[in-house]
Amino acid sequence: MNMHGNLMLSNVRLPFIMGILMQKTRARRSRMSTATVKPTTVRLEEGLKEQATEFLDSVGLSLNSYLNLAVRQLVNQRKIPFEIVGRAEMPNEATRRAMVIAEAHELGILPDDSPSFNNADELMSFLDEE
Repeated sequence: MNMHGNLMLSNVRLPFIMGILMQKTRARRSRMSTATVKPTTVRLEEGLKEQATEFLDSVGLSLNSYLNLAVRQLVNQRKIPFEIVGRAEMPNEATRRAMVIAEAHELGILPDDSPSFNNADELMSFLDEE
């Protein structure tokens, strides 16, 4: 180590270490490229492939590369790598009825004969009358 605490490598060791790193990198790439690739058909909605391809091209990925990345993340993380939002729950009968009545009032189909108040005192006076 030098006076700054940095590790110093002699001119003899540096090429040796670089050689080992290069061999390991080549071996890793070789393992990746010799992996068996099985052709798979993916069915997409009309126009979706074009939209996805256009975006992926802008970030330098092919659709195939993206799908491989997504599936690899699924396997590595053991979860879907994005949030899935389900359909909203169907409202029950009472809620559905209230929604229809509210929309009918809004559209003027049903008259809105409910009292309105400008402040809490008016509300309290109305409640006291009842």
